[in-house]
Amino acid sequence: MSKGRSNPSPALRALKFTGSALSLVAMCAAALAALVLIVIPLATGSQTYTVLTSSMAPNYAPGTFLVVKPIPADQLKTGDIITYQIESGDPTVITHRIIGISTGQNGERLFATQGDNNDVADEAAVQEAQIRGKLSYAVPYIGFVANGLGSSERGEIAQWAAVGLLGYGIVLLVRGGLEAKRKSPEPEVDAVVLELPLRDDAGFHSRPDAFHDDPVLHECDHCDHAVSGFHSAHAPKSVAV
Repeated sequence: MSKGRSNPSPALRALKFTGSALSLVAMCAAALAALVLIVIPLATGSQTYTVLTSSMAPNYAPGTFLVVKPIPADQLKTGDIITYQIESGDPTVITHRIIGISTGQNGERLFATQGDNNDVADEAAVQEAQIRGKLSYAVPYIGFVANGLGSSERGEIAQWAAVGLLGYGIVLLVRGGLEAKRKSPEPEVDAVVLELPLRDDAGFHSRPDAFHDDPVLHECDHCDHAVSGFHSAHAPKSVAV
């Protein structure tokens, strides 16, 4: 005999599917954010900055998160976007585009820069010692959040985010295994019809065909048969008591 199982309604299945999809999207987004904002900058030795003015708008509007990778000055070329100190040793920096390269009296390379949204070039040429690096990539809109957290807090968040993502991945794997086990079809057992014997008033068990005709031959001395000297009779089958 087979065991019945109630199937969930289409609305409930759709709700479960939507929840699983949203969970997967959230996990992927968190993993991507941790990779782009924390892991890659740490792995490449890059510095991170936040755009505060509109001098590089619209491509790099205020709030854009910048990842700047150190690079030798002789590898820079016109068109590169660099982050440099206003004065050598001053932590205040500017991120502008190189519009020209020249050589000073001592043979050092000098870089003319200008903001994409500015009408005129920067007043002073940028020396090699002022350059912090070349823009590697930028992420819009989240710079203020990252800047508010700070580097040390971002590192702690990265560690906890890694633990959270690992735990969440384990939960998803366990849930998926249980769901697959629950949905796996159970073996069906065919129904078997048992033919039970009938019980009469005298207490004997019998079946309708218990006395089926089976011919039994008996020798007959007083009868004259041309073909055979035997009568056929019917003997009852034995029955269980």
